[in-house]
Amino acid sequence: MKVVLLESVEGLGIVGQEVKVKDGYARNYLIPTGKALAADDKTLHSFKDKIQAGIRAEAKNKEQAQRLSAELAGITLRFAMKAGEDGKLFGSVTTTQIHDALKDQGFEIDKKKIVLSEPIRHLGTHEIVARLYPEITATFKAEVVPEEA
Repeated sequence: MKVVLLESVEGLGIVGQEVKVKDGYARNYLIPTGKALAADDKTLHSFKDKIQAGIRAEAKNKEQAQRLSAELAGITLRFAMKAGEDGKLFGSVTTTQIHDALKDQGFEIDKKKIVLSEPIRHLGTHEIVARLYPEITATFKAEVVPEEA
């Protein structure tokens, strides 16, 4: 079934793009959630304005993601954690802690968009990636230091 996307769907396409998907995926998920419309002439004609509005909103979101990525590039988050003598942490730094630290500095990023290649379980400086938009990522640093007694 061919559908026109009203929202960007990761792994499928961007707003306004016509894509072919399985009938069940379109009928049971994309169309009921408002992420897509069936791509027939009647539907396309009646929802032309909504599709154009979605494209404009998507462009605005992409611009905001680029601006946020540039702002995050210079950020270094600092975490004081309990650690053993060999520098191994008792526990780990989680995406929730990173999300909260970013929020404290005034950055509003969904914690699901924060990607850790591996759990942070050692002292030192670590690079963290946040997927802000399908093709836009932000890389910033997290410094993990021993907690003062």
